This record gives sequence, structure tokens and C-alpha cells, in this order.
Amino acid sequence: MRQQGNTMDQAALLRHRLHNQGIAGPRLATPADVVGWMGAVQAQDYLGALWGIGLRMETATEADVEQALADRTIVRTWPMRGTLHFVPAEDARWMLALLTPKVVAGSARRYSELGLDDATFARSRDVFAEALQGGKQLTRAELGQTLEAAGISPAGQRLYHILGRLAQEGMICFGVRRGRQQTFVLLDEWLPATRQPVRDEALAELARRYMTSHGPATDRDFAWWTGLTLGEARAALELAGPQLAQEDIDGQTHWWSPSTTVNDDLDATAWLLPAYDEYTVGYTDRSALLDPPGEAYVASGHSILFPSVVIDGKVVATWRRTVKKHSIVIELNPFAPLSAAEMQLVGAAADRYGAFFGLPAEVKR
Repeated sequence: MRQQGNTMDQAALLRHRLHNQGIAGPRLATPADVVGWMGAVQAQDYLGALWGIGLRMETATEADVEQALADRTIVRTWPMRGTLHFVPAEDARWMLALLTPKVVAGSARRYSELGLDDATFARSRDVFAEALQGGKQLTRAELGQTLEAAGISPAGQRLYHILGRLAQEGMICFGVRRGRQQTFVLLDEWLPATRQPVRDEALAELARRYMTSHGPATDRDFAWWTGLTLGEARAALELAGPQLAQEDIDGQTHWWSPSTTVNDDLDATAWLLPAYDEYTVGYTDRSALLDPPGEAYVASGHSILFPSVVIDGKVVATWRRTVKKHSIVIELNPFAPLSAAEMQLVGAAADRYGAFFGLPAEVKR
């Protein structure tokens, strides 16, 4: 692990992150390239996550990213922190095996509250195996009906937790949308068999990918992102050590990949990031993203994990969209007044967003 000098301030840190995250840096060709580079892309907001992939591509549309799901080069499941992510298809099994046991163990109390014991999960596995075999894709509602027909109540949050548990065990995953409804499939039918790395190899690979795509970042950031314990995260960084550099930034050790070259003279650009984008959600410490107006916004109880506007690496506003018949309206909530030049940058970002979804976009303050 190479030790660098103390040369990086917060502005440089943000430039590196924008570049390494594929936002300001060289864009990638395919959805699989993006998800593979990032390691995983948080995806509980489905349409937002499609855009999170698309904005990191040279050119992309919503249909392009959904085609990658249909082509089975990326897959949506619950690999870490009990949260939905897109992951590379070839990595889904080992990520689930590495990261979900802690999540399942941590859910024991909630399972008990819902009356979900080992026998119920075992019966649910049998029901889903029969219902989905042969390449069938069923919606959440349809799977709930199959459980009910078998005498297993899907009421309340029971169905959600059954689906999540069986996905975390690697039995099921998401298929492709049927209209606006998500479907589920048997993972072993949906994805081809792939080589499974041993634990240390998996830990090292995850650390390398995270620090290459999200760095500079701390061991606590990596532990947060993966759901690993801090001790496990530090062990993973040691295993990945020869491929990473570390540097002290504001008194904290940060890891990153020295193989990437960052342009220190980025053109002024705005980006419309989706909710839970990796640029905002991928770190436990998000203070570097905020100027004083943003700090005041967060201190008043708001979150920057909602759709956000980023200019020069800083989150300067949140935004929301309204889809009309012939356009998308982007409404801004700036933390401080935006200049005419900044509004021009936001307008250009909105144009790219609209192109992704196939509609012209207009910006309202």
C-alpha cells in the first residue's frame, strides 16, 4: 500500500471523487461497464438508479439500461445493508454470500415480530421454487397470492421480508419489469453459473472496486457502504493494499487508486443526480459535499440523499421532477440563490436528463 504525501485538500478530494465515480471523468460504454466499475449502484429508487447509471455513460437512454437487465448483464437484488442495488450479474452470488449473513442475522427480531420462523421460510422457498421454475417471472402481488394459496400469510410486511430473505440467500432476484410492475425470478435459472472467489479474495476485490470508483474514502466509508464491520473493512483494505494508495486528508486516512489521472482544471458543470446516488450515499461522512448554505439545510432536518444538484463537486440544491405528456418539469430547491451562469449549467444538465427519458426538460426555480 503506497503512502502519499499530504497534498489533497477537500476541493481536490471532490474532483477525484467526481472523476472516479464516472461523473466528471471518462464515461463508460455500457450499463454493465458502469455497474462493474462502481461495484454496486444503490437502486431502491428504480427510475433514479437507471439515471444514475445513464449519467455515467457516454450516451444512454432509459431503454438502454433496462435492456441490460433483460440481457442479464446486470441484476437487481439486496446484496448489502438490506438495500436494493444493481450489481454485475457475474458478481451477484459472491456478493450475496459475503455481505448478507450479517443482514439476515440482524433481522432476527423483526422476523420474530412478524411470525416468520425457519419453518415459514422453508415452506416459502418450496412455494417459490415451484411457482417460478421453468423461467417464470412473477410480480410481487402474484408471489403473495401463491403464498396465500399455500397457507402462508403475506400480510403487512411479511411478504417484503420473505422476498428479501430469499433474495439474500441467493434463491431469487428481480427479473425485468412487466409494465410498471417488477418481477422476480429464480436466480440460478436467470444467471449462469460463475466462479465464486474465496472470502479473502472477495473482500480484497470489493475493497479495490470501492476505493477505485469511490475514493478517496475512509475505512469507515467502506464499512458503511458494504455493511461490513469496521474490522472486516480494515482487513479487506489490507488485502487490497498493493493496488491502493493512502493519504491523510484533514486528519483522516483516505484510500484511493493511484492508477487514475484526474484533471485539476474541470470545466464548470452541473449534474442532476438521482436520489441515493453513489456520489452522495456512498460515504458515511458527507460534510465535504456542503458549503455553509447546505450545512444549514441539513442542520434543519433535511437530507441531501434526495435528488440533488451538484456544481463544482458541491451539492447546491435538491430537485424534483414532474412528468407531463410532452415534457419533464424540473423544480429546484436551491440552498442559496443560483446565479444566471449556474442556472445555465443546470439547464444543460436538465437537457441531458430529458434526453435519457426521451422528453424535453424545463427547469423551474
